[in-house]
Amino acid sequence: MQRDVMNYDILIVGAGPSGLAAAIRLKQLAIEAGRELSVCVLEKGAEVGAHILSGAVIDPIAIEELFPDWKEKGAPLNTPVGEDEFLILGQAKSWSIPHWLMPPLMGNKGNYIVSLGDVCRWLGEQAESLGIEIYAGFAAQEILYNEHQQVVGIITGDMGRDSLGEPTSQFTLGIEIRAQYTLIAEGARGSLTRELENRFNLRKKSSPQKYGLGFKEVWRVSAEQHRTGLVQHSLGWPLDKDTGGGSFTYHYGDQLVSIGFVVHL
Repeated sequence: MQRDVMNYDILIVGAGPSGLAAAIRLKQLAIEAGRELSVCVLEKGAEVGAHILSGAVIDPIAIEELFPDWKEKGAPLNTPVGEDEFLILGQAKSWSIPHWLMPPLMGNKGNYIVSLGDVCRWLGEQAESLGIEIYAGFAAQEILYNEHQQVVGIITGDMGRDSLGEPTSQFTLGIEIRAQYTLIAEGARGSLTRELENRFNLRKKSSPQKYGLGFKEVWRVSAEQHRTGLVQHSLGWPLDKDTGGGSFTYHYGDQLVSIGFVVHL
């Protein structure tokens, strides 16, 4: 059985915000220069945005640079930050930290509370309208190298194997996708990223890793509990004084709250 082979100028692995933004900007630059540029984006999720649950607070500056008319195009930035609180929690009460004591990066004036999944779906639509090919449901499994040890593409995972990994009657070999340039944008500590870091010693001069354990969920709450536009961060309880970490709570959308908690390890 022979693999199918596809060739592109640019291959991007991962349809998250960075991968899609890179694809869009490269295509825009090619159009401005009057050049043909074939761009392919692979996404392991069943659809663009399927693997991005988190709500987030974002500065719209990057979307503004990509699409100055993003509001007219219907970008899903619908909840401007209205309240911005930073709290220290005790077991029975809380203390608010004044804004003037906080570092500038903790200020969210002019920012928006969004669903990153919705933002990615919108970016995917804009990318396809520019002629970028997006293949969802295809995970990059293996990196391809040439004789000079340069990255020349990837191979997608085989399809049609049973629970023991054996081929079924629906078995199909993964596709070989080759490109002049390959951008790995698979998120934090992805499998291909780790392979490239080890192979090319990319972390030799980088700072040590800092590890944490966290969760994030999206809740729908009652109208009485919902405070549209509220951004709230906290330190303290239930952590003790020797343990770093904290929480975030973002109110947006139709009575939705993005909530998360991180503990430093």
